[in-house]
Amino acid sequence: MKPPKDTPTALPIYLQISETLSREIAAGRLADGERLPPERELAKQYGTTVRTLRKSLDKLANEGFLKRIQGSGNYVQHKPDAKSIYSMFRLELHGGGGLPHADILDVTELDKPADLPEFGTSDRGTRIRRLRYLDQTVIAVEEIWLDRNSGAIAPEALSDSLYRFYQMKLGFWITRAEDRVSIDTVPDWAPDAFGKAAGTTTAYIERFSWAQEAAPVEFSRTWYDTDKALYIQRLI
Repeated sequence: MKPPKDTPTALPIYLQISETLSREIAAGRLADGERLPPERELAKQYGTTVRTLRKSLDKLANEGFLKRIQGSGNYVQHKPDAKSIYSMFRLELHGGGGLPHADILDVTELDKPADLPEFGTSDRGTRIRRLRYLDQTVIAVEEIWLDRNSGAIAPEALSDSLYRFYQMKLGFWITRAEDRVSIDTVPDWAPDAFGKAAGTTTAYIERFSWAQEAAPVEFSRTWYDTDKALYIQRLI
Protein backbone atom coordinates (compact mmCIF):
# COMPACT_ATOMS: atom_id res chain seq x y z
CA MET A 1 0.00 0.00 0.00
CA LYS A 2 1.47 3.31 -1.09
CA PRO A 3 1.51 6.37 1.22
CA PRO A 4 -0.81 9.27 0.33
CA LYS A 5 0.49 12.06 -1.88
CA ASP A 6 1.04 15.54 -0.46
CA THR A 7 0.78 17.95 -3.40
CA PRO A 8 -1.25 21.15 -3.94
CA THR A 9 -3.77 19.32 -6.15
CA ALA A 10 -4.00 16.12 -4.12
CA LEU A 11 -7.18 15.03 -2.40
CA PRO A 12 -7.20 15.19 1.42
CA ILE A 13 -5.30 12.24 2.85
CA TYR A 14 -8.38 10.50 4.25
CA LEU A 15 -10.01 10.66 0.80
CA GLN A 16 -6.89 9.29 -0.89
CA ILE A 17 -6.95 6.29 1.45
CA SER A 18 -10.69 5.67 1.04
CA GLU A 19 -10.43 5.97 -2.74
CA THR A 20 -7.46 3.61 -2.90
CA LEU A 21 -9.33 1.00 -0.88
CA SER A 22 -12.59 1.43 -2.81
CA ARG A 23 -10.79 0.91 -6.13
CA GLU A 24 -9.05 -2.19 -4.79
CA ILE A 25 -12.39 -3.54 -3.63
CA ALA A 26 -14.02 -2.80 -7.00
CA ALA A 27 -11.10 -4.48 -8.80
CA GLY A 28 -11.40 -7.60 -6.67
CA ARG A 29 -8.00 -7.19 -5.03
CA LEU A 30 -9.83 -7.15 -1.71
CA ALA A 31 -12.32 -10.00 -1.59
CA ASP A 32 -15.89 -9.78 -0.37
CA GLY A 33 -15.95 -10.62 3.35
CA GLU A 34 -12.19 -10.15 3.75
CA ARG A 35 -11.13 -8.62 7.06
CA LEU A 36 -8.85 -5.61 6.77
CA PRO A 37 -5.69 -5.45 8.89
CA PRO A 38 -6.04 -3.88 12.36
CA GLU A 39 -6.49 -0.10 12.21
CA ARG A 40 -3.12 0.72 13.79
CA GLU A 41 -1.35 -1.55 11.29
CA LEU A 42 -3.30 -0.10 8.36
CA ALA A 43 -2.57 3.46 9.50
CA LYS A 44 1.14 2.63 9.67
CA GLN A 45 1.07 1.15 6.16
CA TYR A 46 -0.41 4.40 4.82
CA GLY A 47 1.86 6.61 6.92
CA THR A 48 -1.00 8.36 8.68
CA THR A 49 -2.69 8.55 12.06
CA VAL A 50 -5.32 6.15 13.34
CA ARG A 51 -7.71 9.11 13.56
CA THR A 52 -7.30 9.90 9.85
CA LEU A 53 -7.52 6.21 8.95
CA ARG A 54 -10.79 5.88 10.86
CA LYS A 55 -12.21 8.84 8.96
CA SER A 56 -11.40 6.97 5.72
CA LEU A 57 -13.03 3.79 7.00
CA ASP A 58 -16.14 5.68 8.13
CA LYS A 59 -16.50 7.06 4.61
CA LEU A 60 -16.14 3.60 3.07
CA ALA A 61 -18.71 2.18 5.47
CA ASN A 62 -21.17 4.98 4.64
CA GLU A 63 -20.70 4.26 0.92
CA GLY A 64 -21.29 0.55 1.36
CA PHE A 65 -17.75 -0.72 0.75
CA LEU A 66 -17.13 -1.84 4.34
CA LYS A 67 -19.00 -3.40 7.22
CA ARG A 68 -17.62 -2.33 10.59
CA ILE A 69 -18.21 -4.75 13.47
CA GLN A 70 -17.48 -3.43 16.95
CA GLY A 71 -14.81 -5.53 18.64
CA SER A 72 -14.20 -7.62 15.52
CA GLY A 73 -12.89 -5.34 12.77
CA ASN A 74 -13.59 -3.97 9.31
CA TYR A 75 -14.87 -6.31 6.61
CA VAL A 76 -15.03 -5.77 2.86
CA GLN A 77 -18.45 -5.92 1.27
CA HIS A 78 -19.06 -5.69 -2.46
CA LYS A 79 -22.04 -3.47 -3.16
CA PRO A 80 -22.74 -3.05 -6.90
CA ASP A 81 -24.30 0.40 -6.55
CA ALA A 82 -21.66 1.83 -4.18
CA LYS A 83 -20.23 5.11 -5.47
CA SER A 84 -16.93 6.86 -4.81
CA ILE A 85 -15.15 9.97 -6.10
CA TYR A 86 -13.49 8.00 -8.89
CA SER A 87 -16.44 5.76 -9.74
CA MET A 88 -16.41 7.05 -13.32
CA PHE A 89 -12.64 6.71 -13.77
CA ARG A 90 -12.36 3.58 -15.91
CA LEU A 91 -8.58 3.13 -16.18
CA GLU A 92 -6.86 0.67 -13.87
CA LEU A 93 -3.41 -0.83 -13.58
CA HIS A 94 -3.04 -4.30 -15.07
CA GLY A 95 -3.22 -5.77 -11.59
CA GLY A 96 -6.32 -3.73 -10.83
CA GLY A 97 -6.95 -0.50 -8.94
CA GLY A 98 -4.43 2.29 -8.54
CA LEU A 99 -5.15 5.76 -7.15
CA PRO A 100 -5.66 8.39 -9.89
CA HIS A 101 -3.43 11.47 -9.78
CA ALA A 102 -2.68 14.18 -12.34
CA ASP A 103 -0.08 16.81 -13.21
CA ILE A 104 -1.60 19.91 -14.80
CA LEU A 105 0.15 20.80 -18.05
CA ASP A 106 -1.98 23.72 -19.19
CA VAL A 107 -5.26 25.53 -18.40
CA THR A 108 -6.52 27.95 -21.04
CA GLU A 109 -9.86 29.58 -21.82
CA LEU A 110 -10.43 29.99 -25.57
CA ASP A 111 -12.90 29.65 -28.41
CA LYS A 112 -13.86 26.06 -29.07
CA PRO A 113 -11.92 24.82 -32.13
CA ALA A 114 -13.75 23.46 -35.15
CA ASP A 115 -12.55 19.88 -34.57
CA LEU A 116 -14.45 19.56 -31.26
CA PRO A 117 -17.87 17.91 -31.31
CA GLU A 118 -20.81 19.98 -30.15
CA PHE A 119 -21.29 20.23 -26.38
CA GLY A 120 -22.51 22.87 -23.96
CA THR A 121 -24.15 26.19 -24.79
CA SER A 122 -21.19 28.56 -25.20
CA ASP A 123 -18.77 29.15 -28.09
CA ARG A 124 -15.95 29.22 -25.55
CA GLY A 125 -14.54 26.64 -23.20
CA THR A 126 -11.77 26.00 -20.71
CA ARG A 127 -9.19 23.51 -21.96
CA ILE A 128 -7.31 21.50 -19.35
CA ARG A 129 -4.40 19.31 -20.36
CA ARG A 130 -3.03 16.83 -17.83
CA LEU A 131 -0.58 13.98 -17.42
CA ARG A 132 -2.32 11.13 -15.57
CA TYR A 133 -0.97 8.60 -13.13
CA LEU A 134 -2.22 5.54 -11.31
CA ASP A 135 -0.22 5.44 -8.09
CA GLN A 136 3.26 6.46 -9.31
CA THR A 137 2.86 5.11 -12.85
CA VAL A 138 2.25 7.48 -15.79
CA ILE A 139 -0.59 5.98 -17.80
CA ALA A 140 -2.21 8.69 -19.94
CA VAL A 141 -2.43 12.21 -21.26
CA GLU A 142 -5.82 13.88 -21.38
CA GLU A 143 -7.48 17.01 -22.66
CA ILE A 144 -10.68 18.16 -20.95
CA TRP A 145 -12.97 20.87 -22.28
CA LEU A 146 -15.48 22.46 -19.89
CA ASP A 147 -18.19 24.64 -21.42
CA ARG A 148 -17.61 28.27 -20.38
CA ASN A 149 -21.23 28.70 -19.31
CA SER A 150 -20.63 26.06 -16.66
CA GLY A 151 -18.19 28.33 -14.82
CA ALA A 152 -14.73 29.87 -14.80
CA ILE A 153 -11.74 27.82 -13.65
CA ALA A 154 -8.86 29.18 -11.59
CA PRO A 155 -5.90 26.87 -12.29
CA GLU A 156 -4.58 27.14 -8.75
CA ALA A 157 -7.90 25.85 -7.39
CA LEU A 158 -8.00 22.64 -9.43
CA SER A 159 -7.78 19.30 -7.67
CA ASP A 160 -6.96 15.79 -8.88
CA SER A 161 -10.66 14.97 -9.16
CA LEU A 162 -12.29 17.40 -11.59
CA TYR A 163 -15.75 16.03 -10.86
CA ARG A 164 -15.26 16.81 -7.17
CA PHE A 165 -13.95 20.27 -8.13
CA TYR A 166 -17.05 20.93 -10.24
CA GLN A 167 -19.31 20.02 -7.33
CA MET A 168 -17.43 21.91 -4.63
CA LYS A 169 -16.30 25.01 -6.55
CA LEU A 170 -18.72 25.42 -9.47
CA GLY A 171 -21.89 24.09 -7.88
CA PHE A 172 -22.82 21.28 -10.27
CA TRP A 173 -22.12 17.58 -10.40
CA ILE A 174 -21.67 15.09 -13.20
CA THR A 175 -24.59 12.66 -13.27
CA ARG A 176 -23.65 10.49 -16.24
CA ALA A 177 -21.03 10.01 -18.93
CA GLU A 178 -20.73 8.36 -22.31
CA ASP A 179 -17.40 6.87 -23.43
CA ARG A 180 -16.28 6.02 -26.94
CA VAL A 181 -13.16 3.84 -26.95
CA SER A 182 -11.00 3.49 -30.05
CA ILE A 183 -7.43 4.26 -31.16
CA ASP A 184 -5.73 7.51 -32.12
CA THR A 185 -2.28 9.03 -32.39
CA VAL A 186 -0.54 10.67 -29.43
CA PRO A 187 -0.90 14.49 -29.66
CA ASP A 188 2.11 16.71 -30.25
CA TRP A 189 1.73 18.41 -26.84
CA ALA A 190 2.21 15.16 -24.89
CA PRO A 191 5.28 15.46 -22.62
CA ASP A 192 8.19 13.03 -22.82
CA ALA A 193 7.13 11.63 -19.44
CA PHE A 194 4.17 9.93 -21.14
CA GLY A 195 6.62 7.52 -22.73
CA LYS A 196 5.02 7.43 -26.18
CA ALA A 197 6.16 9.81 -28.91
CA ALA A 198 3.82 12.17 -30.71
CA GLY A 199 2.20 10.43 -33.67
CA THR A 200 2.38 6.97 -32.08
CA THR A 201 -0.86 4.99 -32.26
CA THR A 202 -2.35 4.22 -28.88
CA ALA A 203 -5.66 3.58 -27.12
CA TYR A 204 -8.04 6.51 -27.03
CA ILE A 205 -11.21 7.50 -25.14
CA GLU A 206 -13.66 10.27 -25.98
CA ARG A 207 -16.10 11.14 -23.19
CA PHE A 208 -19.18 13.34 -23.01
CA SER A 209 -20.26 14.25 -19.47
CA TRP A 210 -23.65 15.58 -18.39
CA ALA A 211 -24.71 17.53 -15.31
CA GLN A 212 -28.32 18.57 -14.83
CA GLU A 213 -28.71 20.15 -18.27
CA ALA A 214 -29.85 18.44 -21.46
CA ALA A 215 -26.57 19.18 -23.27
CA PRO A 216 -23.25 17.72 -22.06
CA VAL A 217 -21.19 20.26 -20.12
CA GLU A 218 -17.84 18.59 -20.70
CA PHE A 219 -15.99 16.81 -23.49
CA SER A 220 -12.69 15.03 -22.90
CA ARG A 221 -10.22 12.91 -24.80
CA THR A 222 -7.67 10.60 -23.24
CA TRP A 223 -4.74 8.80 -24.83
CA TYR A 224 -3.60 5.93 -22.61
CA ASP A 225 -0.79 3.36 -22.63
CA THR A 226 -2.17 -0.18 -22.78
CA ASP A 227 1.19 -1.54 -21.62
CA LYS A 228 0.47 0.07 -18.25
CA ALA A 229 -3.29 0.43 -17.90
CA LEU A 230 -6.55 -1.09 -19.07
CA TYR A 231 -10.00 0.37 -19.63
CA ILE A 232 -12.39 -1.42 -17.27
CA GLN A 233 -16.19 -1.34 -17.36
CA ARG A 234 -17.88 -3.63 -14.84
CA LEU A 235 -21.44 -4.74 -15.56
CA ILE A 236 -23.15 -6.18 -12.51
